[in-house]
Amino acid sequence: MKYVLGVDLGTSATKTILVDENGVTKTSAEYAYPMYQPQNGWAEQDPHDWKKAVLETIAKVVKEAGVKAEEVVGIGLSGQMHGCVMLDEKGEPLGRTILWCDQRSDKQVDEMLELLPMEKWLDISANPPLAAWTAAKILWIRDNEPDTYRQCRHILLPKDYLRYVLTGVFATDVSDATGMQLLDVEHRCWSKEILDALQIDESFLGKVYESQEITGYLLPEIAEQCGLTTKTAVVAGGSDNACAAVGTGVVEEGQAFVTLGTSSVVYTHFDRYIKVPEGGLHVCCCAVPGCWHSMGGPMSAGLSIEWFKDKFCQDLIQKANEENRSFYDMITEMTDKIPIGSERLIYLPFLMGERTPHMDPLYRGAFLGLNTVHTQAHMLRAIMEGVVFCLADCNNMLKDQGIEVNTLRVCGGGSRSIVYRKMLAALFCCDIHRLDKEEGAAYGAAILAGAGTGVYASIREACSRFVKERDSVGFSVEDAEKYRQFHKIYDSMYESLKQDFASLAKL
Repeated sequence: MKYVLGVDLGTSATKTILVDENGVTKTSAEYAYPMYQPQNGWAEQDPHDWKKAVLETIAKVVKEAGVKAEEVVGIGLSGQMHGCVMLDEKGEPLGRTILWCDQRSDKQVDEMLELLPMEKWLDISANPPLAAWTAAKILWIRDNEPDTYRQCRHILLPKDYLRYVLTGVFATDVSDATGMQLLDVEHRCWSKEILDALQIDESFLGKVYESQEITGYLLPEIAEQCGLTTKTAVVAGGSDNACAAVGTGVVEEGQAFVTLGTSSVVYTHFDRYIKVPEGGLHVCCCAVPGCWHSMGGPMSAGLSIEWFKDKFCQDLIQKANEENRSFYDMITEMTDKIPIGSERLIYLPFLMGERTPHMDPLYRGAFLGLNTVHTQAHMLRAIMEGVVFCLADCNNMLKDQGIEVNTLRVCGGGSRSIVYRKMLAALFCCDIHRLDKEEGAAYGAAILAGAGTGVYASIREACSRFVKERDSVGFSVEDAEKYRQFHKIYDSMYESLKQDFASLAKL
């Protein structure tokens, strides 16, 4: 029996799983670590914590499974995007890593736009300059920590630091490299034009691979520590979103998945490179060779529900506790009784500003159309509808580029709600499917390792064999027509209120 490992370096913990040649997860282990916030809006982690996490979780799953060292043939890596790991000439980290959610680099975004116009950024990197992405972080360190930058010889993404720990190789993959904003996304290679404009030495960056390609093998001391051999290959892997797509089986044209969590994302696979006007969606290389994907959706999806729950639903929380019921199951029952459109109540799910489909940090949440007939249930349903309207806007941008989603898989905590799934079916005009098991990004990374080492014939073949659906909700033409009318009004509200939100922010 052959086995592969999938490692997912998350923001709160690293998860490692061992998967056999039949796609069955045999064991798993997690290792949590802290996030440091030395100032408001900053977010950092210590790469030494990640190193300990990957070594301990790999050793643990191999030991617990009782497999022979030579049976584990490959390791796939998945990780949080956009981090900036700087190493010195000896390969040692130069302090903590600035994370994806860190927002200190606003000034550097302005600098990037002075060096190259927006049109050029969209043409090459497929995305507008963002403070959350790696390029702006590199410039911030150069501007504010010049001693650190002078010592820097290597710049890696978080999961690629793990690769260096395991193999001694400096490399990355196309999907994660997209989020550095230094990649020519259409041609899947580092952009000389961007690197020259930003004055970043290409030798600092790792070699770029497709996600299933082998980048190296375990170092002798690492193999011994983990209970493996130096013949265990490490493939390029992918970003957390690209690996999650493989783990959910979204690897063909017309397929997409939606995560319904604190934030919500619609991820759509396409076999050809497309440009989305004005950077309304993030466009990235994906883990399937020669293919791309888009991402978009509200940052305050489940967060909107949590905000409303904590501030205005203490009575429901108490009732749920008294009846030993789930608060979220109770919400589903309540909102299922409210008609489509929440009796003319519309919610804008932008509590924290927005990135997609509207790049507007000053945009804010709002209930519009409130009157005396509206109850908690109406407001909760309006929140859910606002989230799905936003996701549908992202999908409509793709329709304008000729990309049609014909099957949508849904995962995350919100996927349990039949109300959410009916909304998605009506607004995406397709059936909505839940997975039998939500294996996540670590499972996708394991599939990449299996494809790269020949355990599986290909990424798509493995997904077809191993990723199974549990149930589905059908598309209703009648519901779609009702939602179309409310969605049109929702879309008009952004332009109507944009200036008002900007004026409000100045008070």
